[in-house]
Amino acid sequence: MSLDGGDYLDPMGIGLSSDDAYHFAQGKPIMAHNGMEFRLQRPLDFLVIADHAENMGMHQGIISYNSVLMKSEEGRRLRTKYEAAKGDSEKLLELYSEIQKAHGLYGSVAGGNAFRYSVWNEVTINAERHNKPGKFTAFIGYEWTSHDSNLHRVVILKDNAKRAQFFLPFSQYDSKKPEDLWAYLSDYERETHGDAIAIPHNGNLSQGNMFNLIDSEGEPLDRAYAQNRSRWEPLYEVTQIKGDGETHPLLSPNDEFADFETWLGIDEKKPENSYRKYEYARSALKFGLGQQVKLGVNPFKFGMIGSTDTHTSLSSVGENNFIGKGSWAEPSPERVTIEYPFGEKARVIHGWSFNAAGYAAVWATQNTREALFEAMKRKEVYATTGPRMTVRFFGGWDYDKDDALKPDLAKIGYSKGVPMGGDLTNAPKGKSPNFLIRAVKDPDGANLDRVQVIKGWHDKNGELHEKIYNVALSDNRRENCRGKVKPVGTTVDIKNVSYTNTIGDPELAVVWTDPDFNKNELAFYYVRVLEIPTPRWTAYDAKFFGLKEIPKEVPMITQERAYTSPIWFSPE
Repeated sequence: MSLDGGDYLDPMGIGLSSDDAYHFAQGKPIMAHNGMEFRLQRPLDFLVIADHAENMGMHQGIISYNSVLMKSEEGRRLRTKYEAAKGDSEKLLELYSEIQKAHGLYGSVAGGNAFRYSVWNEVTINAERHNKPGKFTAFIGYEWTSHDSNLHRVVILKDNAKRAQFFLPFSQYDSKKPEDLWAYLSDYERETHGDAIAIPHNGNLSQGNMFNLIDSEGEPLDRAYAQNRSRWEPLYEVTQIKGDGETHPLLSPNDEFADFETWLGIDEKKPENSYRKYEYARSALKFGLGQQVKLGVNPFKFGMIGSTDTHTSLSSVGENNFIGKGSWAEPSPERVTIEYPFGEKARVIHGWSFNAAGYAAVWATQNTREALFEAMKRKEVYATTGPRMTVRFFGGWDYDKDDALKPDLAKIGYSKGVPMGGDLTNAPKGKSPNFLIRAVKDPDGANLDRVQVIKGWHDKNGELHEKIYNVALSDNRRENCRGKVKPVGTTVDIKNVSYTNTIGDPELAVVWTDPDFNKNELAFYYVRVLEIPTPRWTAYDAKFFGLKEIPKEVPMITQERAYTSPIWFSPE
């Protein structure tokens, strides 16, 4: 969905442009900062380049010796600092951070908003040039970056350059409160008759603030907050390069697949870190049910997507084609074990901890801004950690078991129920909801291990619950009497970085009925699809660079997955 390009703010000194980002997404080969050529195995359908709104364009202006910037003493000072930092990734990152956090830099360097307008106009026009309705969609967007607790939002506009240029991007220098961002987007829509949404990401790094039950003023959430958040943030980025955000092993101790690309190491998994429940998608979806009972509106009623959030201009998430987080983390013999400073607590991130993820899949009628945007607003989307498996998920009351085997599954799904992102209400007497599900492997990827339905619900005592159902299993496996399933096994050869599709199934389809349904309880259901185990990017690096000594804690095998948007049930 989103990445940071090279022209406008982030990253510093990568040597690539937003044109390179668009060309790469459309399948063209691009030379990375380290001199290696990369190309996607298959082009993408759409992209939004979401550079940080804070001092957008300032980095590139300093690098390119922009005449406007060089007229000021501050601009010349930063240029001198850039010259001294050339070739030193650590110093470049320090300079990047200094520029991004420099409140008022536009005024002191560029003389008001003139430079800012010129940069934004260039951003919008460039997206317009690369937008090819029906073939490739280039959205106009940016990232609002509240440095407090990583409460970042990617803003996406449905609109063309002419309309988008009426408003400058909203940055943390305007406000660090998401409520003010929503008000700004409301003003944008009212005054331009355009359309906008904001997509939060990195909740797993938010120190318990992404889905907390208090607002920016520390007050309990109220109905107005819930309405605004639900209106402006219909999606959540559940997986990306800085870790996976579906759930956490402490939050879902009975989920054998919960500890997937969990960031920040073992220490951060300790029980005392109770704020974790406010950081992950599954617990947030449960909190949303509780807030719906309390406020009458669910503030956390979101669909799920994946994004890359790379800072290289290159949107590649393949384990065998992983370019890295930034130019400083591109393929090299050192990147697996190198340590990077992270956050305000003198912590470090190990190079191997970066997650080669993710992508957003959208069920739209056309590959256009309008059709994709409307599909995102109705939450008919799903996230993958990289593979392009195809997943359908419908909910209703009258699906037949053999519907899962019919070629016109989608037609049946829509005619008898609602798709992912939809709502079920008013259960017919004596009926439980049933769900029509089909998952098909990435044609260039691994077979499927299983399909699961994750259910969350709010009971009559006000308690929140979750349960995982294995609804379709490969290789004719069955649950035992304790509800456990024999592992699918593995064919991974780490030394040779290979696997085979001799286990798992290429397709799994089922109609599943909730055996524990209570028509009086609010609930949500979403699908998780798991691939068979495959080599992780760290294994590919080890093979390519001939690495001999790799720390034991470095994972070499992964189990890729997809998460659909939920379907919600409410009694009325």
